[in-house]
Amino acid sequence: MPRYEFRCRACGDTFEVNRPMAEAGRPATCPQGHADTVKLLSTVAFTGRGGSGPVGGAPASGGGGCCGGACGC
Repeated sequence: MPRYEFRCRACGDTFEVNRPMAEAGRPATCPQGHADTVKLLSTVAFTGRGGSGPVGGAPASGGGGCCGGACGC
């Protein structure tokens, strides 16, 4: 089940809530009982065996997009 991070505007506490994706936008009450909370943007990190490159340890390619080799800058 996904975990969502919230911050309470009243007390400043940061807390996590586990809930189904269908309920991701539902408001959450902080552990102190305050209802004025905001959902934070979370990042995802993948770790595991492999190189320091992208997922699977494959080397990064330089093709596509500006400054990726395609525009000549």
